[in-house]
Amino acid sequence: MLLARRKVRIETERLTLRQPMMSDHRMWAALRRESAEFLTRWEPAWANDHLSRKSFTSRVYWAQRSIANGSALPLFLIRREDERLLGAITLDNIRRGPAQAGTLGYWIGASHARQGYMREAIEAVVHHAWGRLDLSRIEAACLPENTASRRLLEKCGFKYEGVAQSYLQIDGRWRTHVLYAALRLDRRGRTDVG
Repeated sequence: MLLARRKVRIETERLTLRQPMMSDHRMWAALRRESAEFLTRWEPAWANDHLSRKSFTSRVYWAQRSIANGSALPLFLIRREDERLLGAITLDNIRRGPAQAGTLGYWIGASHARQGYMREAIEAVVHHAWGRLDLSRIEAACLPENTASRRLLEKCGFKYEGVAQSYLQIDGRWRTHVLYAALRLDRRGRTDVG
């Protein structure tokens, strides 16, 4: 069965958030390569062929299938002024029924960090999730020592919820993560990184 192709495009003040395309490979591989030291300490270990065209092709097809079947929303951050790829954001593991929830993940190139781009992207994806996808809860997790990511989530309205032991393999070993969530109808008080 062939899934219908759905395209998702979200516009923000400075960015276009859109699904990856085959023509993005060179720009994506270059950004990942130049940002490797910045990214690898926060991510699962990269496969030997991580930056290859074949691996990227699999990513593009996964993105198309995921968007079509509603299980994930993988998007690239494209800066409109120069059409440059800055990073990516994915609303993954979208659960329907009584959960109406998804899990947020993101990365940004080292040279584009701390310029407000990811905050812009997160706020836009959260707004899309509430308004277009009718989700009720968005979860995110990061390493406890990733203070920049924790502060970013809190600035975007996510609240600290706890700790998950051995949550993900990061840089080749099982790591504990801190858990955050944003709720569409959130009546919880403010939380801050200590």
